[in-house]
Amino acid sequence: MTEHIHLPLLQEADLKDKIVLVRVDHNVVKNGIIHDPYRIDATIGTLYHINAKGGKIILMTHVGRPKDKKNNKINISDDTSVKPIVDYLQSKLHINIKVPDFYKDENRGYLGIETSINHLIKELKTTKLDCIYLPNTRWFHGEESKDEDSDRFARQLAGLADIFVNDAFGSWQSHTSTVGVNRYLPSYAGFLMQKEISNLDRIYNPKSPFVAVVAGSKFDTKIDSLYTLIEKADNLVLGGVIYNAYLSAKYGISIKGVAEEEVETALKFVEYAKQFPDKLIELPYIIESDTMEGKIDNQYRVIDIRYLQKGQQLNYVLDISARSFEEDSVKQVFSDARTIFVNAVMGYSPNFYEGTIALDELIDTNSSAVKLYGGGDTMQELKRLLPGLYIVALDSPNYYIFTGGGAVLKAIQEGSVKGLAPVKALLYNSN
Repeated sequence: MTEHIHLPLLQEADLKDKIVLVRVDHNVVKNGIIHDPYRIDATIGTLYHINAKGGKIILMTHVGRPKDKKNNKINISDDTSVKPIVDYLQSKLHINIKVPDFYKDENRGYLGIETSINHLIKELKTTKLDCIYLPNTRWFHGEESKDEDSDRFARQLAGLADIFVNDAFGSWQSHTSTVGVNRYLPSYAGFLMQKEISNLDRIYNPKSPFVAVVAGSKFDTKIDSLYTLIEKADNLVLGGVIYNAYLSAKYGISIKGVAEEEVETALKFVEYAKQFPDKLIELPYIIESDTMEGKIDNQYRVIDIRYLQKGQQLNYVLDISARSFEEDSVKQVFSDARTIFVNAVMGYSPNFYEGTIALDELIDTNSSAVKLYGGGDTMQELKRLLPGLYIVALDSPNYYIFTGGGAVLKAIQEGSVKGLAPVKALLYNSN
């Protein structure tokens, strides 16, 4: 059955002459460059609505991972700056945006919002300025804190505005800017958040047969969602290092680069999956490479997993061969599907990509199925490798590209969109 939740919606808010603090997921900058503005463009409807209804906008997003997990030092640099995002928005919307600057602690980043921002807010109110974009939220010491520093930062953010809007579906982690601010301001779900949640229902209540394709660089980060999907989906297809760990566990082989703990995690999943015979579709042809330095002639080969021997040692397995998707059994699974969920790049980018191309082209041959793509790398590789299909997918009612693949997997794992902390925070605020 469809899950009914009653989020406070942006269209219900009185925005006239209000300062509106909007949390977006504009995490599209890598090394100071935007490779795909899709996640920015997806929020423009929310921003236009706020502006049209007389609201004044302050934007905030996280960018990358500026905190060093080993020493907790926050590194403020151009690589994780919002400046490329601001430049993009200014050129696209022809508006004037300013980014405030604050005192930088050598180790802890920005310690908080300073009163120096007040003159920008005054310019915003008097329309001398069209928008304020706060620095990367992860540059602030209080963003990922779990103590009074988090609450202090939440109060400071709330002090900037009259209303809070969360339009950052992809930012599902329990950080101050996603779950803290709503405690102190009237809070609403933006249009993108609403759209993503609506499309999640097509995964929660899929038309059957439902096929899920999941790949990734680490088994343990996807494992909980895999347990849910092997139960829920009619078929599950694995790729990437996740598949390598699975093959290592099931066939008793070793693959270079696959950690022992990954194999141990995969072993438990292999045992669990035995309850669901024939659900997990094994892609038979994989590509073994002697090096990770590139796809070099005479240094890679196709391996048929049906001839693997226990104890066999493989070099790096960096892709799924396109031949896997020419197998009648594999083609049948995808042609029969009525719902296909894809959170997968099959090969090691940028040189090993034939598996990803073959997968996406095979999926596209099923014209009637609902095709739901997770965000992040899945989206970027679709655009890079099959730009024509990417453009079609953006406008096709049979396709939907989520802005946050990790958020979708978390929602699948939790079994409810209420399991996403930012959604739960909005629901709590509305009761």
